[in-house]
Amino acid sequence: MSQTILRNVVYLDRDGTINHDSPDYIKNRSEFKFIAGSIEAIRLLTFSGFTSIVITNQSALARKFISAAELDRIHAMMKEAIVSGGGKIMDIFFCPHMPNDGCECRKPAPGLLLQAQRKYNIDLPTSIMVGDSAKDIECARNAGCGKAVLVKTGKYDEARHILKAKQIDADYTANNLYDAAKWILADEHSTLRTQPPAPENESL
Repeated sequence: MSQTILRNVVYLDRDGTINHDSPDYIKNRSEFKFIAGSIEAIRLLTFSGFTSIVITNQSALARKFISAAELDRIHAMMKEAIVSGGGKIMDIFFCPHMPNDGCECRKPAPGLLLQAQRKYNIDLPTSIMVGDSAKDIECARNAGCGKAVLVKTGKYDEARHILKAKQIDADYTANNLYDAAKWILADEHSTLRTQPPAPENESL
């Protein structure tokens, strides 16, 4: 039996998009702080029929700044808070490697998105990547996502310069994840409105 194709997936970066980033890394649950509006954004996406999946680089594991058990606890806490807020994260995919390890899963490589695609049979052209860094936008392009949204809540200034130098454009630049969610929903409705009308029944 063939697996159902999953459409309208929103891939979400974590640090700088859902929660505040830190130059010292997020090493424990007390350092994990939601960005204002991010829980509401995921609730809005969930309520509107989108599937949210987190895609995150976590080199803090390879650097021994955090244990795998503590990372699991952070993610469990994050998911629980999102569920309490009316939203849902279907799954979390993370890269534990260092930047120079040469892995295929560290963004901007598309490995994590493709892992999720294979697991859930995701239709990539209808998927959207939302993140705060150039790596997120590049990752979306490398994986074949339909849209990529850059948020201003993390590494935006650095991302803007990198993307300009590489001549890569995001489809939309949002103030935060909630703004991104509203754009995604508005864009979906705009796309639906621009579809050609169904042919009328000529027998009527």
